[in-house]
Order: sequence, then C-alpha cells, then structure tokens
Amino acid sequence: MSLLEAQDIGISFGGVRALDGVGFSVSAGEVLAIIGPNGAGKTTLFNSVSGIYPIRQGRVRLAGENVTNMPPHRLARRGMARTFQNLQIFFRMSAIENVMVGRHQAERSSFLADLLRLPGVARQNAVSREAAAALLARVGLAEVADTGADSLPYGALKRLEIARALACEPKVLLLDEPAAGCNAIETEEIASLVRAIAADGVAVVLVEHDMKLVMSISDRILVLNQGRPLAAGTPEVVRQDPAVIAAYLGSHGSKEAARAVG
Repeated sequence: MSLLEAQDIGISFGGVRALDGVGFSVSAGEVLAIIGPNGAGKTTLFNSVSGIYPIRQGRVRLAGENVTNMPPHRLARRGMARTFQNLQIFFRMSAIENVMVGRHQAERSSFLADLLRLPGVARQNAVSREAAAALLARVGLAEVADTGADSLPYGALKRLEIARALACEPKVLLLDEPAAGCNAIETEEIASLVRAIAADGVAVVLVEHDMKLVMSISDRILVLNQGRPLAAGTPEVVRQDPAVIAAYLGSHGSKEAARAVG
C-alpha cells in the first residue's frame, strides 16, 4: 500500500495555473524523485502536499487517511516530515539543540512544568538529547553535536536539517533539493544518507536538480513541466524519454543521466 498518495492536484495563483492534474504515490522504502525545469511546479507540489498551500482540486492521502489541507503540525504527528530548499536552521543553537527541536511532537510537558523545571522535564530533556545524539550519529555529525550551527560547513547543515526532520520519526520524508549547493563529496554523503533512510522503511520523495544524484538513488521519477506531468517511470525509462530530453535534460543532461544509471 502507498504511504503517500497525491491525486489530481491543481492549484492556481491568480490567473496562473501552477499545477494541473498532478499525482504520484510512494511506498515504504521507496525513493521517488520529482524533477523538471525551473518553474515546473515542483516546490509548489511539495507545499501543497505538506499543508502549506491550500488545495482547491485533488486529494492527498497519508497511510490511507485523507489529509487534504491538513496543517503541517498535524501532518507531522501523522508521520510526514520535510526539509526546505533554503536552509531553516537555528544558527544560534548547537547542532544537537537543532535536532532536539524536531522532537517537540514526542515531548509531553507544559509551560508551567518547564517554568518550574520539574524533575520530569529534566528526564524528558535527557531522553530527547540522547535521541538527538543518535540521529546526529546517523547522519555523520556525531563529532559536532555541541558545535554551534553557525560554525558548520554547508554540506553538514544540509545533513543537520535532515536529522531534525527525522527527529519526528516520519513515515514519509519530503526533501526539497537536499544536495543544492553541495560539492561532489557532500552530494555523495547526501545520496548515501537517503539510501539508508529508505532502507529503514521510510518513503522518500525528493525534488532535486542534480541528475547524477537523482538517477543513482531513485526507484521512480516523476517529471513535471509547466505544472503538468510530462513523464513518469524508472530512471532508465525517464532518461530515454524524448519529451523529457527536449523539455529538461537536453543532450548533455541525458548523457549525465545515462552515466549515472549505468
């Protein structure tokens, strides 16, 4: 059964049709990539599915439940987490504190308990810190747990944001350009991390422009163009689709994709 399913999603901004009849599904342990030219509607689709943009047409189902237009915090409780194209890091906090923020859904306390520093709050903080430390180790950042986020290199910040998203123990993880701005080594670290997350049974949906990354880690690919589905299928099928080559990959991109798949 699909963990996340979007059906016939349509959104307009004023007179501009940003998405028109877009749909996809992703199952546990699967990596689905959404690609397309700038302005194709990729991030708009993410924002619609994750409750940021209201949907006027279509439906979203999470683990079989209709969650269309459900706000992001309620989606998080039901198992959906995401990262953003632009880093959303708390730079005045340490790496481990950033990840602990992502565990707030799992914590049970009140303002009064925090204010009075009751023993239960201290125990809960200890549990959250331990869980955050484990997640930092998982993304290869254990050694910088107490380092300020403002001192970390860009590639580490990308992995830190993924660790924070994992802190709410998602069933579905949406990654918006996880390797954007990363060098080749950092991109490979992201690729390995995404593979490991999917291997643990999480359904991963990612938007990404790096075709080598997309072709090497994706089980299936959805291609958008001008807010509409252009093609869908395995990396091997998509990279050879003439419409995809003409609208997005071009001859150079097609060769890069072929090398990645090969």
